[in-house]
Amino acid sequence: MYPALAVVAEIRKQENAPVEVVYVGRAGAIEAQLAQQAGIHFQPIPAGGVRGLAPWRAARNFALVLQSIARVREVIRAFRPAVIFATGGYVSAPVIWSAAAERIPSVIYLPDLEPGWAVRATAMWATRVAISFPEVGRYFSKSKAVVTGYPVRAEFFQTERARARRMFGLDPETRTVTIFGGSTGAHQINQAVVANLAELAQVAQVLHLTGRNDEAWVKSEVARVSAAAARVRVYGYLHDELPHALAAADVVVARAGAATLGEFPALGLPAILVPYPYAGRHQERNANFLVERGAAFKVNDAALSSALVPTLKRLFDAPEQLKAMSAAMRALAQPCATANIVELLKTVAKERA
Repeated sequence: MYPALAVVAEIRKQENAPVEVVYVGRAGAIEAQLAQQAGIHFQPIPAGGVRGLAPWRAARNFALVLQSIARVREVIRAFRPAVIFATGGYVSAPVIWSAAAERIPSVIYLPDLEPGWAVRATAMWATRVAISFPEVGRYFSKSKAVVTGYPVRAEFFQTERARARRMFGLDPETRTVTIFGGSTGAHQINQAVVANLAELAQVAQVLHLTGRNDEAWVKSEVARVSAAAARVRVYGYLHDELPHALAAADVVVARAGAATLGEFPALGLPAILVPYPYAGRHQERNANFLVERGAAFKVNDAALSSALVPTLKRLFDAPEQLKAMSAAMRALAQPCATANIVELLKTVAKERA
């Protein structure tokens, strides 16, 4: 969702004129709200993931994907887009298949370091596959893969630490940790935070993005720990403020979803990454990529409760290492990625014309 919003914003900026965009996404998901806020027409389709589910649930969800093809083809016929941009998840599968059936050129963007089932199942039908790093090109033919970088919102390059800390009422001189597990939160990470509240509050001031399901519970736990009440700020979900919540931090504790490959480098933000163990291999690959380049530490999900505070102390007690990690992370930033994807979309559309 977020790469798509960044691309739409860049198209509108370049064109300096109204651009018609339709966003096709999962019914009932947060993307509908975000598309509306961005002034993008949203078309819901029935869809569900298949990875990590029981066989009967995976089969049911795959049937939903197949059923949604007819709906997507109706949207395409009504809208007649010049080009289609898909961002990799399972919702993209019926969109890319429908684009091929309707003879509309398409670009599928792979944000991770390894394609999941949706990209593997659709890449042959896409006109081009945009990838974040050259290492990913080995999964596709040379004629199809284009290295663009990971597109992030411009705000990630425009925010800065002092202003971000003021936004959240944080002490500008105190070391700060931002903790989050993605837009829907991560219960295991939230449990580890709650189990270590008093110790965490001694180590740093904390911005904790819990996801909406755990927000009330975590807030109540923070209120019970006097040392944490003044030093830990809890938010269920942030969108517009997310770049600033990350910029405020000296280090971030997070899952290792694809956004870590774009958003953290844009901010030069050292990371403690906790790959979700049931997300296939891609979160492990993302985490290892950053660890190998000296930009992150990796902690296993099951060990987080016992390792969280010691790992943070280790980093804060080695400021030169933290500084080196920040430089290593920033070296991976690709500020032209969004413009690169827009240029690719224009090229693909012209080839069709």
